[in-house]
Amino acid sequence: MKSIRELFRIGLGPSSSHTMGPRHAAEAFARYNPSASRYEVTLYGSLAATGRGHRTDVAISDAIPGIEIFWEPKVFLPFHPNGMEFRCYDAAGTKMASWTVFSVGGGALAEEGNVRVEGPEVYSLTTMTDILEYCQKTGKSYWEYVEDCEGPDIWNYLADVWHTMRDAVERGLDAEGLLPGPLHLRRKAAAYYVKASGFKDNLRTRGLVFAYALAVSEENASGGRIVTAPTCGSCGVIPGVLYHLWQSKGFSEKRILRALATAGLFGNVVKQNASISGAEVGCQGEVGVACAMAAAAANQLFG
Repeated sequence: MKSIRELFRIGLGPSSSHTMGPRHAAEAFARYNPSASRYEVTLYGSLAATGRGHRTDVAISDAIPGIEIFWEPKVFLPFHPNGMEFRCYDAAGTKMASWTVFSVGGGALAEEGNVRVEGPEVYSLTTMTDILEYCQKTGKSYWEYVEDCEGPDIWNYLADVWHTMRDAVERGLDAEGLLPGPLHLRRKAAAYYVKASGFKDNLRTRGLVFAYALAVSEENASGGRIVTAPTCGSCGVIPGVLYHLWQSKGFSEKRILRALATAGLFGNVVKQNASISGAEVGCQGEVGVACAMAAAAANQLFG
């Protein structure tokens, strides 16, 4: 099982699979073929069908200026709905290289046969049953298992993750006006925050969590800097819960980071054994995993 760094990715919205993944793929293809004179990419299936709305073309063009993009929304490659083929040519028009790659959710890339274009395997245990048994035998918490596998540097990375989440909440609460796109939807997080602040205790808690989560989701929709948790589409759930607990209960940053490590472990197991890709399991799959991760984080904080 890969590092939770591959699950918690810091980047620009609005979609981990349709924006961040294609951008990373384009950057990698350009890096391996720096001498090419011309680049092309064909987007297939879900990437082509909803790519313009998710700014897939913008993300790829930012990575490779001048690249020609072809759209094939009715052609689904067998391995995954989010397929793309990059090609490059020399000055004479001769093809130099091609690469078929898939954006499989959470900003991750894979090649045919589920060869992940990611870092090394760092977790030997890949089911919650095995991890729970290990923790019961050793007396360790989930976050301690994460540290054992990832090393102490993981806390510096999770600190960046937490600060990015926190900043996204606060930016989203300050922002007003229209979200990008043809529907002309107005941002609502700031208004919900003001309303929730006047509610009685029980309703105030629910309203504030909702306002915080919506603030991050609106930042994502506007192409802002967020964290995949585990995807861009579900990026508001964990920040909404953790920001509220941090504000209302006074938990230290160190404990928030342990909660994030616990959440990451749960999300990682789903990514390993099932899927976090909305194109593959539906958007409710993304949000459902985020809710499970947030529940794990909250349980960690409350002991």
